[in-house]
Amino acid sequence: MFVRNRLRASISILAFVAAAHAGLAHAEDAAPAAAPANAGSAKADAGDAGSAIIVTAKTTRSATAVTGAEIQKILPGVSPLKAIQTLPGVFYVTADPWGNNEQNAQIFIHGFNYQQLGYTLDGLPLGDQNYGNYNGLAPQRAVISENVGRAVVSTGAGDLGTASTSNLGGAIETFTSDPKANLGLDVAETIGSYGTSRTYARVDTGSFGPGKETRAYLSFARQRARAWDFNGIQGGWQANAKLVHENTAGKLTAYFDYSDKTEPNEDATSYSATQTYTPYTRPYLYPNYGAQKSYLDAYGNTPTADGSNYRNYYSDAQRTDYLAYLKYDAYLSDKITWSNQVYFHHNDGVGVVAGPLGQSITVIQAYLDPNYATDTHFTGNHNGLNNTALGSALVAATGGSGLVIRTTEYRIDREGFLSTLHANLGAHQIEFGAWFEHNSATQWRRWYGADDSNPSSFSPYIRPTNPLFTQYQGEARVEELQLHLQDTWRLTPRLLVEGGFKTSAQWANGWYPIQPATGSLSGLSGGLPQGRINTLRWFLPAFGAKYDLTSHEQLYLNVQKNLRQYMTYLGGASLSPWFTGSQAAFDTFASQGKPETSWTYEIGLRSRRTFTGSPLSAIEAQVNYYHVVFNNRQLAINTNPGGIAGSGITGGTAILVNVGSVHTDGVDAAFTLHFGQQFSLYNALSYNRSTYQSDYTSTANGIGAATGTCGGGTNVVATCGKVVPGSPTWMNKTVASLNLGALEAQVIGDYIGSRYATYTNDTSVPSTFQASARVTLHLPAEKLHVAKADVSLNVTNISNTTGASSLSIGSASKNYSVYPIAPRQWFVTFGLGF
Repeated sequence: MFVRNRLRASISILAFVAAAHAGLAHAEDAAPAAAPANAGSAKADAGDAGSAIIVTAKTTRSATAVTGAEIQKILPGVSPLKAIQTLPGVFYVTADPWGNNEQNAQIFIHGFNYQQLGYTLDGLPLGDQNYGNYNGLAPQRAVISENVGRAVVSTGAGDLGTASTSNLGGAIETFTSDPKANLGLDVAETIGSYGTSRTYARVDTGSFGPGKETRAYLSFARQRARAWDFNGIQGGWQANAKLVHENTAGKLTAYFDYSDKTEPNEDATSYSATQTYTPYTRPYLYPNYGAQKSYLDAYGNTPTADGSNYRNYYSDAQRTDYLAYLKYDAYLSDKITWSNQVYFHHNDGVGVVAGPLGQSITVIQAYLDPNYATDTHFTGNHNGLNNTALGSALVAATGGSGLVIRTTEYRIDREGFLSTLHANLGAHQIEFGAWFEHNSATQWRRWYGADDSNPSSFSPYIRPTNPLFTQYQGEARVEELQLHLQDTWRLTPRLLVEGGFKTSAQWANGWYPIQPATGSLSGLSGGLPQGRINTLRWFLPAFGAKYDLTSHEQLYLNVQKNLRQYMTYLGGASLSPWFTGSQAAFDTFASQGKPETSWTYEIGLRSRRTFTGSPLSAIEAQVNYYHVVFNNRQLAINTNPGGIAGSGITGGTAILVNVGSVHTDGVDAAFTLHFGQQFSLYNALSYNRSTYQSDYTSTANGIGAATGTCGGGTNVVATCGKVVPGSPTWMNKTVASLNLGALEAQVIGDYIGSRYATYTNDTSVPSTFQASARVTLHLPAEKLHVAKADVSLNVTNISNTTGASSLSIGSASKNYSVYPIAPRQWFVTFGLGF
């Protein structure tokens, strides 16, 4: 009865994508069967299959998979998250063409943002993709782009077994490719705009050992590219190794990833009701130290006219990751498979901003003024730091340059395991699984001087050492437990139903060995809050069904409840109860708070038909409608008035607000037309409308709440009926592909509708359209005495479109920040296989 009452609210279907040039394949409609005991030689990884975009019908829900070959067509070295941008219902933007820069990356799927989605690599969790690392790493740091076998997107709801605490609105699963059966060497070199140089190499051992049951590969990549709007080099080194051993008893998989990257960031342009200065880009001044010195006055102040759009010297993200797993699939019988996987992840990273002293003077004075309690307190940006003895002393104490360097430093140590039992019992296929993880994470906020006599000692490529002081240090210890049980039941040859549930339990403890000094962190009353929050939800149900209307058409539906656990990030204003402005606010969330939950309803119809004797050889089409009821949606309001992205480095605590319910309705529709093997045309149209169901109040004590009503009241923010900002209502994606054998060509068109930039919808950014293209020439390999040889040209943003890329939504009316769209760029890739 409960599910039936919920079902009347809606239904949803994931849109479907088809092959850009090589056709489309369907995975098994039934749940994964246990591998037979006589499996024999190693099976090919699904991610290696062909060069198609694959639509997998995961029983009662649809998931779209982009294969590795299609990913590399978009741009060699592209992030898996950037690659899925062509899929319906997916919106991903960042300020570089590869989609690698994490500082300004944004993703929305059906109105859910990046922190409300689930991410995995070969099943192991990658966290929630928060830029401030605390529970994972980005897919592009977990695997070299060219080693991706496939990326699978489940919009609406991911599988019950998805290892994620943030899987509210869908899941993005990245799979590494398996080693090849034959000995081989693949190398590729990409050169292009802004001094781009990317080198990739991979050695496959082929099958070896007794029975030829073992395969392995070793691979590395190096990328170097100058940022398009300032002289900063983005890139780093990465290495992967993978081994697979399979026989009749089971399959053993071992994987290792090392990633070391240094990435100067972009900076955003800030807008407000009072600030009309709107440059398209806000580039850093590095490495022109003379220009930076001329830009500041003698006391590190910026021009008053620049307001929040003052110039920093540089900003960068430095990340080093080690990720490894060991997995064994035991073929217990021809009907039962038991899979066990253990993993480990270590991250050491730092985010750096080198900015004007005047913008951070309130922090600096709190620590470096010995008479802070009695001296007149400075304020930021030319409002107090003047020609006084104290002003001169603070400039000298920070190195004499007028700059100060702020870091957020990270350490993560995660270890966990996943265990799943598959049983094929004829009409019933049972799956029972468990995921457990222990995470130990630390964040430090530190400040460093910038030595005027030695400017080469500080740059985006040097990790700062010898801090002036540590403003705060946060420690978190977190255990996650997730269990799931489901039964896929073939009721009739045409009807398949699926039912199950999962649990989600989190035991989290956070504390601050170093508390911030009084007055150094805006919005803070007393010390930063400490304590435990245990969130246990033992029953999150899911139900689905699939019915074959004909041999060509299928109807399916899915209903699922999901939960997002509280963030345990202890650094920077965020959606974390541990960074609210008071212990009282934290205690309220610990005792009365409600984590975000969602009910997702989806229904869809898909069709696949072929035609003989006609120029149109095949058509695939799918349409879906979805409805989501999102409860207890949380919003973090930065207490620093200039604290939106790109406008300040001082930061502040957050007012954590429960803004109530958000209701979402949307439609995805897609088709692919095939004209033989030579040409295909794909188009996907997406509509999404996500609206707040009430106004909310925000208060200075770090606690806010939905009013439950619309209109009126003290300290009320009028969000009722307003569209969730940042996510476009309309999107359209087009892929046209031509395959003439030795010559291939592909053109991608991406239309993004207008997006609201504020919670009150009083400001929006215009729609944009970008096109990209790739032409590949396959050279005669036999004449070159190689296995394969090709050269390709990629051009991004062909029309040189300008406009808004990522948005940072501000809490005040008409208050937001914008990152720019990267300009047109070209890249040539030479590839050889031996």
